[in-house]
Amino acid sequence: MKPSQIECPDPVSRASVSASMSSAAAAALQLLLLTALTAAAAQRLSITSDRGTIIKIISTVKSSQGKGCKVCTTVGRSQQCDTLLVLKDNSPASVEFDCSRPQDVFNVEIVRNIECTTKSCNGQIVQADSGSRPLVGFNRKFIWNLKASVPKAFKIDFTNMGLKQIKASERCPDRHSYILQTSQTSGDVIIGKYCRMGPICDAQMLNQGSFSVDVPAGQELKNDRFGVSVGEEIKSLAKLTLTLPTGTSSSELLSANYPESFPDNAMMEWYFQVPDKHMTTVQLLNLTQPLCLKKDTAVEYNSARGGASVLKLTAPQPDQTQGSFSLTLRNCEMDRRRAGAPGLSLGIKVLSSSQNSPVSCKVEVKRMDGLSLHIKKLRPASGCLMKINSVPKEVITVTADGVLSFQGCLPEDVQVTATRVIDCSQLKDSPKAPFRLSVPPMPTCLPAPLTSVAWTLRVARDGAVELTSPMGNLKQALPGQPCNDSIIIKVAEENSNTIGLFCPQGPIQNVQVHKNVSVTVSNIGGRIFRMPVLFAMMKDEIPERYIFSVSPKKDTSFLLATPGWPEGMKDYSTVSWVVSFPTRMKAHLMFANLSQPKCRNGHTNIKVQRVGRLEEDYSRREDEEAESEIMVSESFFLNMSNCMAERGDFTVVTKITLQKSTNLLLTIILSVVAVLLVVFVIVLVAVCVVIRKKKKKLNHEVSIYNPNGTSFLPGAKGFPETHEDSEHEYASIEDTLVYTHLLRKGGEMGIYGDSDTYRPVTGCSDSQKPLASEGSSRQEARLSCEQAPSLPVRPPSHNHPLVDNVIYQADDQSEEECSLNLGPRLEPEGGN
Repeated sequence: MKPSQIECPDPVSRASVSASMSSAAAAALQLLLLTALTAAAAQRLSITSDRGTIIKIISTVKSSQGKGCKVCTTVGRSQQCDTLLVLKDNSPASVEFDCSRPQDVFNVEIVRNIECTTKSCNGQIVQADSGSRPLVGFNRKFIWNLKASVPKAFKIDFTNMGLKQIKASERCPDRHSYILQTSQTSGDVIIGKYCRMGPICDAQMLNQGSFSVDVPAGQELKNDRFGVSVGEEIKSLAKLTLTLPTGTSSSELLSANYPESFPDNAMMEWYFQVPDKHMTTVQLLNLTQPLCLKKDTAVEYNSARGGASVLKLTAPQPDQTQGSFSLTLRNCEMDRRRAGAPGLSLGIKVLSSSQNSPVSCKVEVKRMDGLSLHIKKLRPASGCLMKINSVPKEVITVTADGVLSFQGCLPEDVQVTATRVIDCSQLKDSPKAPFRLSVPPMPTCLPAPLTSVAWTLRVARDGAVELTSPMGNLKQALPGQPCNDSIIIKVAEENSNTIGLFCPQGPIQNVQVHKNVSVTVSNIGGRIFRMPVLFAMMKDEIPERYIFSVSPKKDTSFLLATPGWPEGMKDYSTVSWVVSFPTRMKAHLMFANLSQPKCRNGHTNIKVQRVGRLEEDYSRREDEEAESEIMVSESFFLNMSNCMAERGDFTVVTKITLQKSTNLLLTIILSVVAVLLVVFVIVLVAVCVVIRKKKKKLNHEVSIYNPNGTSFLPGAKGFPETHEDSEHEYASIEDTLVYTHLLRKGGEMGIYGDSDTYRPVTGCSDSQKPLASEGSSRQEARLSCEQAPSLPVRPPSHNHPLVDNVIYQADDQSEEECSLNLGPRLEPEGGN
């Protein structure tokens, strides 16, 4: 066998292969040049922003990584380059990049602003890509910043296409991802990330927020339009409305900031519009619970027809419920002091299905707190079919465990109520402590929410029942005093005689009734499932048919109506209000809407009597003219009694206003003191004026003793020139001027010396003594106290010339020698 031979190709074949290789290289080179030219062309762009639109070209890498890649624009004759470029004012701009692949470095944001007043908004969300079309090769984010006007929210309508929520890590099939974000004082909160074609038909957000759509590079923005309008007054971060489709469906939602923590003390609401004859089931998934400092996490359900419940996040959620409802997620004040402390995050799954098949509902009596459940078919012509233990019924009463079945039953087709009878006809067997009248959670599989709960309390003949509210004091539901709460409590006698309608937040502490009582609660709010409606306690007999204990707050007004209002009180019935308030307060009573009957027997009576007083402050019968208002200064009883009426009704609405009181006795005392003080001031002023005038007169009327025998008053007239002119009488005579001439004459006669050394002389302390010379003989100068003239008391203003009015004498002078013996008086020359 010959070995196989390998033949070499002929020259023609080698040439063809070489030619084919050359053509491939040329094609590759052409493609490379085309790519380079395309990249070079992408470096220079001409962009014109739309009116009211801001275009931002932002670097997505750090400065160290993006060094040498900047976006440039020409301003005037100079070129400015940076990692951020902002274009606005609808002016064209030439943009240039100094790197070959700017799409890998820069992202583009197109921003528009919309503001809303309390009535309208100044724009709509219009998805259009005309101004930023040259930037289609970049990742783009279209942002609409929205601002609401407090207290309203802004509302975005997605009805045309709908949205469905996805996780932050997921992508939408059409690569258009929508994001809702709200701005709060604590920071920005991402409500969620969404794709097109879902059940979410609108979103409402408080304060400020944004709606944005992310479009990847090379993707055209789909044209669309979303209406923006003024929303509701909501209290949550956001409220999303979902319209569930007909048939079987499943909707999944996520808490805000998922998978991160829901904000502290925040709420978020979802409202589900459920088609007719559909049942829904709610499930909570992937729950992460925080550590709470204050309050608790919870989820609240509110039916569109009034039913409500508040459940823990770990509790079983509603199953097989009918009708539209809202779900509100509430967070607590979380403890985030420890590193790694968990926050609140969860997923919500809502399953919906048609009611074409019967819905089973199991009822356990032990969970009903002694209540009997009553389900009544309201519309016989409806297609609602109700069964208990497989037996069809028009009215179902559940007193024992059983299985109910509902097919095609709408909430408006049935009525659900509950009742309980509490028999305490023997007072000795009655509980001594208050017991609760509470509403337990109802089965969620019922076709309609609970509309009312009634308790009948039967008391002993010599007993009474006292009702108090654990939610604070009660108030009567009256015109001008409406109930803003979610419940109404009707208190009536067992024979249906209404006592009154009440609700929380008022001045009435308790109600005592001397009869069997029926208590009916309607319009039940969510919190009623978590606490009792009323406390009831059996008591001994009371003196009135009805007694209300009232404790008002200061500076408040409230209304009290007679039992049965607007109908009249029953014949011979009595009622008493015990109104208590602090001291130094007073109550102003005004009797409004007073209607008096014509009595066949007896009289009606309205009495006001202060607590602890025997006398009555006010008392009027139907045949007496009644005062419309009175003032009471202390806690008091307000008693009313009816007669046997021949015609007409006895009805009274009393308006009581508590005010600060003024002490009348203190006012009188202060008034008297003020008057006496004024009189004293007037008298004091008068006395001061008189004294001042007298002093002024004394200062001017000072007499001068003239040795020539002429006395005169100094003044404007000068000295008198004649004797007649000196004939005056004076009120006082200055003593220093009277005796000065004696001292002078004594010196001239040698009786007084010139020595300035004197010694004090003791003796009559009430007289002023003349000076004596040491050289004089004691015998010649001795004068007894009886012979010396008594001198008047000298005014202090004249003491200084006589050396403080002290008289000096020799050391050995006797104490009895109180004056010097001046000898016989010498008449001055020229005297009279």
